[in-house]
Amino acid sequence: MSQQHEKYYVPAQSPWPIVGAVALFLIAVGAGNFVVESTSDKTGYGGWTLIAGIALMLVMLIGWFKNQIDESMSGLYSAQLGRSYRQGMAWFIFSEVMFFAAFFGALFYTRMIAVPWLGGASNNAMTNEVLWPGFEAMWPLVQTPGGTETTAMGWFGLPLYNTVILLASSVTAHFAHVALEEGKRAKLKWFLGTTIVLGLIFLTLQVEEYVHAYREMNLTLQSGVYGNTFFMLTGFHGMHVTLGTIMLIVMFFRVLKGHFNKDNQFAFQATSWYWHFVDVVWVILFVFVYIL
Repeated sequence: MSQQHEKYYVPAQSPWPIVGAVALFLIAVGAGNFVVESTSDKTGYGGWTLIAGIALMLVMLIGWFKNQIDESMSGLYSAQLGRSYRQGMAWFIFSEVMFFAAFFGALFYTRMIAVPWLGGASNNAMTNEVLWPGFEAMWPLVQTPGGTETTAMGWFGLPLYNTVILLASSVTAHFAHVALEEGKRAKLKWFLGTTIVLGLIFLTLQVEEYVHAYREMNLTLQSGVYGNTFFMLTGFHGMHVTLGTIMLIVMFFRVLKGHFNKDNQFAFQATSWYWHFVDVVWVILFVFVYIL
């Protein structure tokens, strides 16, 4: 019995993994110091370190994307390598699910366990009297132990508009993928471009929401556990939307150059998966952070 061996492309050594690692290190150090400096009126290099890390990350992404595109368009990839890419993207999205699950877990623990305990629930009256006398268990927690008061962010208005916008972008992303499968390039460009515009509108409105929260609602990172969980969840989601939008823009320029067809479209497909994942996370976030 003859056995057919499929060719598996092994790329040459690349500098991009170490460049990405350095960029992530700078982003982590810079972001941490920037938050400390912004909340304590200290001056330092946290902001500049963060900018340097982001810039280096962009250089890495552009360089690595270019190498991957050149290899793909040169016909170096096999069906087996395509399956490896799909498995890798599936595991990446699973890791992102666990990432957000940890933050939602922190939110649920705070709301369902920590806050009721502080209020004296489950025979914890002494906890209430010792740690925070007179505390009333409620959510959102709009007052800190230090007396800082804030206002809860409602679901109506900008959050609702953003929900509609992101859901609409998921629909346009789906139709863009369908157009690619059917070989309708004009529809592909239109739906993909619309998805990008909707993503940018979402990010713009989220920035406007943050400005409104800081200036008019006194809802900041210093607003106790409610402010912390609010900005942690919405901020990390916004970061993922930003990354997803960048990926969509890259796909759009590749489409303009004539890349992708029914048989060779993994990059577009992976971006579509990621965008739908971001949309699902926002729906869950909208329900548990804004409504409930």
